[in-house]
Amino acid sequence: MSAGWSKNRRLILQLAGTLLAVILLIVLLREEGWNEILAAFAKSKPADLLWVAFLFIISRLATAARWHVLLRAGGVNIRYKDSLALTFTGLFASNFLPTTIGGDMVRLAGVMRMGFDRAVCLASIAADRLIGMLGMSMTLPLGLVHAWKLLGAAPASSLTFAWFAKPLTFLKRTLSVFNLWLRQPASLLASLAFTWVHMLCLFGSISLLTGDLETRIPFWMIAGLWSLTYFITQIPISINGYGLQELSFTFFLSNVAGLSSAASLSVAVLIRAYLILSSLPGAYFLPSITATLAGQKKDPSSGEILL
Repeated sequence: MSAGWSKNRRLILQLAGTLLAVILLIVLLREEGWNEILAAFAKSKPADLLWVAFLFIISRLATAARWHVLLRAGGVNIRYKDSLALTFTGLFASNFLPTTIGGDMVRLAGVMRMGFDRAVCLASIAADRLIGMLGMSMTLPLGLVHAWKLLGAAPASSLTFAWFAKPLTFLKRTLSVFNLWLRQPASLLASLAFTWVHMLCLFGSISLLTGDLETRIPFWMIAGLWSLTYFITQIPISINGYGLQELSFTFFLSNVAGLSSAASLSVAVLIRAYLILSSLPGAYFLPSITATLAGQKKDPSSGEILL
C-alpha cells in the first residue's frame, strides 16, 4: 500500500486536484446560471469564431515550427510535416490521455521510432518547453502589474514563488541542453520568434472572444492575465491544468479586466474547447506511436528533464 502510494503519489494528488478544480468549476457554472452563460455564448459572432479557429491553426503550426527548428539545428534531419504530426499527437495525448501518457513522451517515442538520436531529441523537447516558458515570462510582468493590487503584496509574493519554483527547477536541470544550440543562436531566436507567433494568435483569439461577449479589453492586459494563468497551471496540482486554468482565467477576467462572471467563464471554457479541438488531428497518428512507447522500457532520466 505504502509502496503504491509512494510510486503514484504525484499522479494521485494531481487527480485529486483536477477533480476538486472541476467540481469548483461546476459549482461556479451553477451559481452563475446556465441561462446567463448560454446568453454569453450566444453573443459570439460566427465570423469571429471562425477567425479564432484560424488563429488556433496558425498557433499550432508555429508551435510545431518552434520544435522543428530546434530539431534541425541539433542535426535531426526531420521533415516539417513529421514534426507537425508529432506535435499534434503530443497535444492530443496531453488532452485526452493525461493520466497514462504524456505529450512529451509521445513526441519522444515518435522521433525515436523514426530512428533519430534519442539524446538530441530529448534535449530538443526540453528546450522547446523552456523556450515556450521564456516567451510567456516576457508578458508575465504585464499581468502582475494589473493584478498586483488584487492579489496583495504578501499573497502575490508567495504565489509568484510558486509560479516560478517549477520553471526555475526546470531551468537548473535543463540548462545544459542548450550547449548544442548556443553555438547556433539563430536557431534559438527563430524558435523564440515562433513562440511569439503562437502567443499573438492566442491573445488575439481571446481579444476577439471578449470583444464579442462584452467589451474590448486592452490586448496587453489579455497577454499579461493569460501569462499569469499559464504559470498557475504549471503548478503540478492538476492534470494538464484542467479546471485550474478555467478557474484562474475566469477569476482574472472578472476581477481585473472587469468582465461579468458569466462572460469570463464563457471565454475560459471556449478557449479550453479550442485547445482540445485543435489537437484532434493528433488522434490519427497516436496508435502507432503509443505502440512504440508501450514496447519501450521507461527511462528514469526522462522524468528529470521533461516537465
